[in-house]
Amino acid sequence: MARVTFRSLAVIAALLLGGCGSMPEQIDETAGWNAQRLYSEAKTFMNEGAYEQAIKLFEKLEARYPYGRYAQQAQIEVAYAQYKSGEPALAIAAADRFIKLHPNHPNADYAYYLKGLATFNEDLGLLAGLSNQDLSERDPKGAQESFDTFGQLVKRFPESRYAEDAGQRMQYLVNSLAAHEVHVARYYYRRGAYVAAVNRARTALETYPQAPAAEEALFVLVKSYDTLGMTELRDDADRVMRKNFPNSVYFAGGPKDTRPWWQLW
Repeated sequence: MARVTFRSLAVIAALLLGGCGSMPEQIDETAGWNAQRLYSEAKTFMNEGAYEQAIKLFEKLEARYPYGRYAQQAQIEVAYAQYKSGEPALAIAAADRFIKLHPNHPNADYAYYLKGLATFNEDLGLLAGLSNQDLSERDPKGAQESFDTFGQLVKRFPESRYAEDAGQRMQYLVNSLAAHEVHVARYYYRRGAYVAAVNRARTALETYPQAPAAEEALFVLVKSYDTLGMTELRDDADRVMRKNFPNSVYFAGGPKDTRPWWQLW
């Protein structure tokens, strides 16, 4: 966290004293501040990385001056501060509240973007980092919600400064969601649940046909159909795979081996 200045220490003290219920005789030194000063002091905390103190001031601002541009801006600033302080659920709630209260606000696009970011990163916690677990191997709920939120941003605000980045994140999320389906299909195949493997591979292909994971999804289909003895469906999947991925690594089986490629795995 960034170093807090001496000027800000006085404000922190005022906040602590003002919020202490056991000492009613203490005076809240921010009581006489107008909306502009509350906002300015809160922004100072934001710039210094003191997000908790900034949130307290923004909340005071909205409570005392609920109408006007400062109160509206304080709401979106709280969402950002919660996001930066590692509280994605609170950031999402704050962004949702801003969108509900001000659907046509000039910063509504930013609220969608911030919500998408918070959802995007919500599943990337410490344990996932320690285990080197890929996003595709975790519960896809957060990825789907993030994708939907970015989609709303791109659809509602195609000219937004955040639309391009949101679109790029959507592409990453599509790839991850498709990879998740294939990951599950592979899991089922390895455990002999071939029908379940077929269903998950088909879901990946039908829902995310352009994702890179489509290649492996087709491979799982061919292998599962072959194991199930469903030769016609196997051959259909094989033709589709050869047409779309003629140089697939799954075709490599050695030039002298005359067996079908799917029997080499």
